[in-house]
Amino acid sequence: MSKPKVGFYWCASCGGCEESVVDLAEAILDVVGAVEFVIFPVAMDFKRSDVEAMADGEMAACLINGAVRTSEQREMAELLRRKSQLVIAYGACSYQGGIPGLANLYDRESILQLVYHDTPSTTNAEGTRPQHSTKVPGGEVELPTLDAEVKSLDQVVEVDYYIPGCAPPTQLLKDALGAILSGNLPPKGTVLAPEMALCDECPRISTKPDKPMLDEFKRPHLTAIDPEKCLLAQGLLCLGASTRSGCGWACINANMPCTGCGSAMSRTHDSGGAAMSALASLINSNDEGRIDEVLQAIPDPAGTFYRYALPASMLFGKQGAGSNGKGDHS
Repeated sequence: MSKPKVGFYWCASCGGCEESVVDLAEAILDVVGAVEFVIFPVAMDFKRSDVEAMADGEMAACLINGAVRTSEQREMAELLRRKSQLVIAYGACSYQGGIPGLANLYDRESILQLVYHDTPSTTNAEGTRPQHSTKVPGGEVELPTLDAEVKSLDQVVEVDYYIPGCAPPTQLLKDALGAILSGNLPPKGTVLAPEMALCDECPRISTKPDKPMLDEFKRPHLTAIDPEKCLLAQGLLCLGASTRSGCGWACINANMPCTGCGSAMSRTHDSGGAAMSALASLINSNDEGRIDEVLQAIPDPAGTFYRYALPASMLFGKQGAGSNGKGDHS
């Protein structure tokens, strides 16, 4: 009996999601024994033509990580969608846009201007920029084009399931693969992670006041952090109260506040807005001037509250969005 075919592909991401597969350690041998990888660019030599030659729906599942920013990524997402029975958005970037999605705070031209002309380390007297098509002695070279904005995977193709995290915890990957192989899957659209706030099962929960009232927000590198006490109660911007659990408290165990990579729970429409609302209610003052002073200690509100989810938010980015970032922004 042939093994189910599985794909693993990356778009705009850092490579951490691929590392999470390696983190399976010896359990990866069980995965390799149970499935046949038919595309896994970071680990094996597969070509786009190999995928194109497959029948539609031939893959049992394809896990796609990374946001979608270029024409090539968009084309590959559409191709893999056709060839797969199930498409899983793997990791924060694929699920909600991730850190690459913060580029939506700027328009495409200003990004190109900065990267190829204005940075102090750039020497580009000729004003050269990547071109979609360039003639070279051996013929003509084509490069992918940069889309106008960053999108999450489900803003480009239909997605069946989501696995959050930056990178996804190994246990979530194991559970997802087990569910796929057994066929014991929840309803489509489900996030394959606990529907519980990280704060609710944090090992420091016993030291958290019912409602911590904060006189200031502190930055980790300027603070002596108590390794036993609730981080939010210490005035650190910990987003555990508005972030899904399932990560094993990796950051908390390293004595650092949660940054929200696990995504918000399903009932939350806009994770950044929910986090801002919750934290604003904890400021220990009713004076407008004092509240503003406390908030000034957050140097990058967009990067803090929408670090992993700007494209999937109501804001979407610089140009706004028609419906949760899924409108036409061309």
